[in-house]
Amino acid sequence: MNLFERLQTETTRERDYLLTSPVIARCFQGQVTIDDYVKFLTQAFHHVKHTVPLLMNVGARLTDDQEWLRIAVAEYIEEEIGHQEWVLNDIGACGYDKELARKSLPNFATELMVSFAYDSVNRKSPLAFFGMVHVLEGTSIALADNAAGMIKGKLSLTVEAFSYLTSHGAIDIDHVKFFEELMNKIVDPAEQDVIVESAKRFYILYANVFRSLDTQLDLFVGGTSHAA
Repeated sequence: MNLFERLQTETTRERDYLLTSPVIARCFQGQVTIDDYVKFLTQAFHHVKHTVPLLMNVGARLTDDQEWLRIAVAEYIEEEIGHQEWVLNDIGACGYDKELARKSLPNFATELMVSFAYDSVNRKSPLAFFGMVHVLEGTSIALADNAAGMIKGKLSLTVEAFSYLTSHGAIDIDHVKFFEELMNKIVDPAEQDVIVESAKRFYILYANVFRSLDTQLDLFVGGTSHAA
């Protein structure tokens, strides 16, 4: 079994935990609110802004024998630069203050996921980052297009409010294919184990980001955060 197949089959329980998050269920039931959406975007901003710094960290820690992987990381960096600004622009298009979102603090679940990503790369292995890539890009394919359509129809928002979400939908199929081919070049069992175990943990961590949207002590959405 190649690595991508292992990622698909050995993370089923953790992936189900993510996909059964209450806010995701509400979204597909047509019960999502604009506050739900902006809460999601705000937390997305707080982790997306770390993608490029993390990738740079990964590239610096790969060995000479992994130069082929460092080249792929450089391609990821070029693709990901500036995506956090897309998120903020979507928040603005929803009628909320994007600068207030920029200055807000992440939920603890989001902070924990980002902290774990840095810690895994620096303390364990730079390969652990690819477990996070699998979770975030795979989730995007599973949710983004359908979720964007559902939210747009329910909330009567313009297409300008969905640049981040739609960009991580069907267009990311090519990214996932690239990722699949990249992972299948990793044949060492120990290296594969690092990535599979990382993916399991990131499914739980990312699920908790979604679940935190219903439990946060919210100082951003509502009140003075909404554009007058």
